[in-house]
Amino acid sequence: MPIAARSANVVRFEVFEVDLRAQELYKAGRKIKLQVQPFQVLAMLLEHPGEVVTRDEMQKRLWPADTFVDFDHSLNTAIKKLRQALGDDKKKPRFVETLPKRGYRFLVSVKRPATSPVPVAKTQVEVAAPAATKDLAASPWVGRVAKVSCEHGHSFAVVSIDEAAAAERQRLDAANDDVGLSLLIASQRLIMVPEGTPVRIIEVEPQHSRCHARILEGEHYGKTALLPLKLLEESQELNSLRGPRQWNLGN
Repeated sequence: MPIAARSANVVRFEVFEVDLRAQELYKAGRKIKLQVQPFQVLAMLLEHPGEVVTRDEMQKRLWPADTFVDFDHSLNTAIKKLRQALGDDKKKPRFVETLPKRGYRFLVSVKRPATSPVPVAKTQVEVAAPAATKDLAASPWVGRVAKVSCEHGHSFAVVSIDEAAAAERQRLDAANDDVGLSLLIASQRLIMVPEGTPVRIIEVEPQHSRCHARILEGEHYGKTALLPLKLLEESQELNSLRGPRQWNLGN
């Protein structure tokens, strides 16, 4: 990524840099390993430096109601791993302060990239008529299995979970709002789907060159998402019993 483009995604504090879009943490230019949930916690704290971010706020944003986990254990583990990455001490915190039974506070100032105002075009979400919806549901591709094929050598694709998230992502992209995009990822309205993940097509929207698909493997198993047709390739092995068809969803 060009330096100028990368700097627009980076926030800084002391010797650390955080690339919100790539979800990467650097210390004095050296990349520090940090898992997804600890990074999401860090992104939330960086949004409100010096302010208390409550455990309830973190639960609602990072572990939504349909996520079945031991929230207290998951959050405590994420905070522990974040402190390890930052070299922080729970008893004498330099970065992340614990407020017992309340939440956490980021203690140091954060430098954000300067951005110029960008006009944001209003986005209209097209709603298919009932007859068109019926046609889409009857598509011969509905029910078939495909694999996610990422672009430009990436190991995962970032996709929206529904139309509202897709519209919000488009708006944030137009405004170059990488903090907002990071928060969409943190709230799992944008999710990262690894290369090769199998998905089952539920509905095709050729006018938008996308489809609704259910994820069949991995961290997001069972969830539905909007996938651009260009990111799909047919799984011949999984569909072998359904007969040969040309894989040209975009036509």
